[in-house]
Amino acid sequence: MGNRRMFLAAAAACALAAGFAAPAAAQGTIKIGEVNSYKRFPAFLEPYKKGWELGVEEVNAAGGVLGRKLEFVSRDDGGNQGDAVRLAEELLSREGVSFLTGTFASNIGLAVSDFAKQKKVLFIAAEPLTDKIVWDNGNRYTFRLRPSTYMQTAMLIPDAAKLKQKRWAIVYPNYEYGQSATAAFKKLLKEKQPDVEFVTEQAPPLGKIDAGAVVQAIADAKPDAIFSSLFGPDLANFVRQGNLRGLFKDRPVFNLLAGEPEYLDPLKEETPNGWYVTGYPWYGISTPEHKKFLDAYQKRHNDYPRLGSVVGYTLVKTVAAAIRKAGSLDTEKLIAAMKGLEVDSPFGKMTYRALDHQSTMGAYVGQIGLRGGKGVMTSFRYEPGEKHLPPDAEIRKMRPAD
Repeated sequence: MGNRRMFLAAAAACALAAGFAAPAAAQGTIKIGEVNSYKRFPAFLEPYKKGWELGVEEVNAAGGVLGRKLEFVSRDDGGNQGDAVRLAEELLSREGVSFLTGTFASNIGLAVSDFAKQKKVLFIAAEPLTDKIVWDNGNRYTFRLRPSTYMQTAMLIPDAAKLKQKRWAIVYPNYEYGQSATAAFKKLLKEKQPDVEFVTEQAPPLGKIDAGAVVQAIADAKPDAIFSSLFGPDLANFVRQGNLRGLFKDRPVFNLLAGEPEYLDPLKEETPNGWYVTGYPWYGISTPEHKKFLDAYQKRHNDYPRLGSVVGYTLVKTVAAAIRKAGSLDTEKLIAAMKGLEVDSPFGKMTYRALDHQSTMGAYVGQIGLRGGKGVMTSFRYEPGEKHLPPDAEIRKMRPAD
């Protein structure tokens, strides 16, 4: 009888221990799904990955989130919308991630955003710039980190309007980002300068620009100024052919993103002088929050950061802040936490607006020139994102009800 009591007591103790052990075993890492086009857009996304790796290391070194470590589970979509959605599904169903982040190209960002809406799961779009992702096609599950095409274009408009150039040529990559940037530029400049004319639009396929033909077509239109949203190899080819044919001589040029090291550095001695751009002059930002990031990044990667590095790093800071504020991985609690969420970034404090889920991260605006055989931003300033958004009433008309 005594042996039986001892056996039952031992069994009960084991069961009790197992009962306490089960939750402890469940308290593993918090998995975050990340989908991106690493092979398709390496100039931006290799530094971006280094940024989020640094961010994850910092969060985990400080004790993680809710007592658990963060783990980013990343997949490469190859720049394909269908693959991005398929991989997002796999991350949720096979990897058990808590929610989704990432994407680069605007069309892919929109596809994953729609998928998140269908699956009722949080999606933090890191990089896609299309206005649609938070306005026309916005949904309650999607929030966006980077300032949009509208916001960055609006930052350039005051300088463009001051020049009072009447005849404008426009060149853009013919997909969602370029189309969105062009629409914003035409709308905003027309509001400031009603008599403006757009004398030609060149829209080469992304990654397949026939730069000589594009430059010639623009020259034939005899514009007073040029607005471009080209980036990457398309931008480099356009600059080379434009320089050869004298397109930029005595003609103002405005180009979204051309001041980002990802796209400016490869131009080297071909860097055109005086273009108005948005970008990231990492070498000239002296704020305490940026210096802290710069020092940590250089120590970790033995390299200087690109804008992608800032985006990747800030994405992790957003993820950690949202989970802490929510106190949970429940989707509805995370969505509530994201609305009005404040995040400390290398560019200073930013907020995810409850109205449209757009962050108030800003961008640096200035001109570019050549220094020591390398392109740099000059006379730059930081433009806060919240200053370059449409009125709330206009956004409410564009954005579907949640």
